[in-house]
Amino acid sequence: MTVSKTIQVGGDAPYDVVVGRHLLAEVASGLRDNVKQVLIVHPISLSTSADLLAESLREAGYVALQAGVEDGETAKRIEVAAWCWGIMGQADFTRSDAVIGFGGGSTTDLAGFVASTWLRGVQLIQVPTTLLGMVDASIGGKTGVNTAEGKNLVGTFYAPSKVVCDLETLNTLPRNELLAGYGEIVKYGFISDERILELLEEDLEVATDIASDVFAELIYRSIAIKARVVTNDFKESSEREILNYGHTLGHAIELLERYQWRHGAAISVGMMFVAELARLHGFVTDELVDRQKRILDAIGLPTTYRSDKWDQLLAAMQRDKKSRAGTLRFVVLEGVGKPKILTAPTNEMLFTAYQEICE
Repeated sequence: MTVSKTIQVGGDAPYDVVVGRHLLAEVASGLRDNVKQVLIVHPISLSTSADLLAESLREAGYVALQAGVEDGETAKRIEVAAWCWGIMGQADFTRSDAVIGFGGGSTTDLAGFVASTWLRGVQLIQVPTTLLGMVDASIGGKTGVNTAEGKNLVGTFYAPSKVVCDLETLNTLPRNELLAGYGEIVKYGFISDERILELLEEDLEVATDIASDVFAELIYRSIAIKARVVTNDFKESSEREILNYGHTLGHAIELLERYQWRHGAAISVGMMFVAELARLHGFVTDELVDRQKRILDAIGLPTTYRSDKWDQLLAAMQRDKKSRAGTLRFVVLEGVGKPKILTAPTNEMLFTAYQEICE
């Protein structure tokens, strides 16, 4: 991608997602005219890059504060959010000021939650620096923190005013973390856009090369799908639920692993589980299930999990925010691009499907 592309997320509070290279200058241009102070929430591991962003904002005339938080899901705690609120309070942050989420999906989730709750909402700009953050977490307005009982059980729906996806920020991303982001990309392929799957199958080496146009196209196609879905259903009352393909079991695995598993890896196992569940119900063919496993295996994502953890996983899924009135709901497929909701499958069906993905 030699030039940037813009995708608009519609709804009551529309905003642009800009995708391209060398785009960090877009951050300052997205701030509203009355903004005076900015809090940059970033992982400590990105302190050097966050310092550069802060300096550029200061040169543009803003007061730029920084909140360096832990990497990954450990940052998504109410105590960390409260610490950020403390920084804002001591700086007399007003409703006219802004928060910038600069980092991976966990950081943008946290930054969004902080922005949505301070004075009941200040401007938010998301600058995702991981593949997962770009194609999923930073778009759609879901914010949240974790509790001991589960992932994202406390949160808000709060749209950013802009999302800046600078592909250059991925250059220093560890290879295994980059590949973990492909769990969400594969998800988009199966629920909506078969061309994504074809690009992965045609030449995986090119598709995972961050300098290639194919890589940029995969990101753009994934973002376009999420933008369309969240435009139609901001608060997940209907269509948006399809984005949870693989997430019910995936979130349970993340909880059991104390968030030491990368999100994309857990979702990969979750997708295989619901594929097997769909096969048991006669919704999909063996060919589709095998195709999904073949793609995930080629990327290097896990497709199996421990056989001794079913009872704990089932309990975690029953507490998941996607269940309703104690009834489990799963996004399954009837074919590529044909997602549907499966409500209240029997425990026997669930257990049988799980046996198919046991190590």
